[in-house]
Amino acid sequence: MKRFFKHKLSAFNLQEMLIVLAIIGILLLLAMPKLMPLIAKTKSIEAQAQLKQIHNMQTLYSYSYSTFSGDFNEIDFEAPKTVKEGGTANYVYEITTVSSEGFKARATAIIDFDRDGVFNVWEIDENGTPKQIIKD
Repeated sequence: MKRFFKHKLSAFNLQEMLIVLAIIGILLLLAMPKLMPLIAKTKSIEAQAQLKQIHNMQTLYSYSYSTFSGDFNEIDFEAPKTVKEGGTANYVYEITTVSSEGFKARATAIIDFDRDGVFNVWEIDENGTPKQIIKD
């Protein structure tokens, strides 16, 4: 029987691969606590962007009707589907207070990003600056 390969190929064996995977797992466990605040901060950008959109729509509505609206349908805002509804949004949105002089809209997280039992909450008012009310 003839040999087709003249050189032996070097490869990793199963034990070497398992050791490498174990080392990577340990490094991930050490890094995760430091990354959790960064993950929560990144996910909060969604809430800030949607609240700014609500503010813009409320402003346009107030120019037309000289008052603010308590209904998303009136200002033509459609909240994105949450992850629990098969969408991608991590927050639910609501208008908490409304008057002819101002409004407050709130974004409440439906996911505990760092698993500490506290859910992130953001608010915006007629001034247009999102404020973090409860930090996750």
